[in-house]
Amino acid sequence: MQIDKIRSEQTDQLFKAILELKDLEECYKFFDDLATMSELQSLAQRLEVAHALRQKKTYDRIQNETGASTATISRVRRCVDYGSGGYNTVLDRLYPELAENDDKK
Repeated sequence: MQIDKIRSEQTDQLFKAILELKDLEECYKFFDDLATMSELQSLAQRLEVAHALRQKKTYDRIQNETGASTATISRVRRCVDYGSGGYNTVLDRLYPELAENDDKK
């Protein structure tokens, strides 16, 4: 499992710091200091790809809408389908109407 590979005191400190952020403005300020624009855009793109996959969009459409490579889309798909559940937890909270639709299937 990937989680065991990233688990450390430093990672705990990072995640605790993120959990302390109060609003979007604090997030913008923290991540502006923490990450490069490219790193942040990559993370945001992966989350958008996961959202699109949950909406059952095709790889071609996702690639056109997000600019993500098919390799990135495939990697995100594996995580959505077989990963630790992180994408699904966050997307269920951001888009509860999609979670409800998934539950009805």
